[in-house]
Amino acid sequence: MALRQTHIIVKAMEFNFSEDEIQRYARHILLRELGGTGQARLKAAKVLVVGAGGLGSPLALYLAAAGVGRIGLVDADVVELSNLQRQIAHGTADIGRAKVESAAESLRRINPLVQVVEHNEHLGAANVAGLIASYDIICDGTDNFATRFLLADACVAAQKTLVTAAVLRFEGQLSTFKPHEGGPCYRCLYPEPPPEGLVPSCSEAGVLGAVTGVMGTLQATEVLKEITGIGKSLAGYLLVWNALDAEFRKIRLKKDPACPVCG
Repeated sequence: MALRQTHIIVKAMEFNFSEDEIQRYARHILLRELGGTGQARLKAAKVLVVGAGGLGSPLALYLAAAGVGRIGLVDADVVELSNLQRQIAHGTADIGRAKVESAAESLRRINPLVQVVEHNEHLGAANVAGLIASYDIICDGTDNFATRFLLADACVAAQKTLVTAAVLRFEGQLSTFKPHEGGPCYRCLYPEPPPEGLVPSCSEAGVLGAVTGVMGTLQATEVLKEITGIGKSLAGYLLVWNALDAEFRKIRLKKDPACPVCG
């Protein structure tokens, strides 16, 4: 154990990590694929999480625990009792509080070394460009198609990497979109939003709470991979998980040359 601890300290000292950071991120620094270089990249990264609910809660919590230097939270809703079955960044005492305020408090409690920026506002056409401008990676944890398409289109225009997840009932989907690097965009997969009422919301169809936890955690994993450059990016693929069957499917996505947004 002493040799391992010395190894961690020597590797971390190259990046001027504090003693607190060395101890906090020791298990990361030990990873050959990550090491001090990867941890330094996490510290310098800026990630925007849109939606502080079922997906955004585990996503943001793990980003904070991992040491992502700046995490922005966008949400204009307040915590309701029905949220607590899946939105683990909030507790019973938070009912009635702004979600970004409650979630930010949870993130700072896990890791006071990271900067958490609260954007207590709805994401819309008037503010989307400004909100994403100062962040490296954008995460979609929203639950409505209008916001999803608006955010995806804005990321294409700003050449921002988008990591998006979605859940309904017992199923989840996850993908990374980097059309600025030649891959498909969100509209290459879904050209237009579905007709209103065709796809029910979670409030209408229900969702198993733990499914949002799994998908939000997978989303965080892909964000950490994008920041550090380790592993294989999910860009160009759609990951689909069916919780009832305990089955994952990985579907190859193709860029649409006629796409009106990225084509």
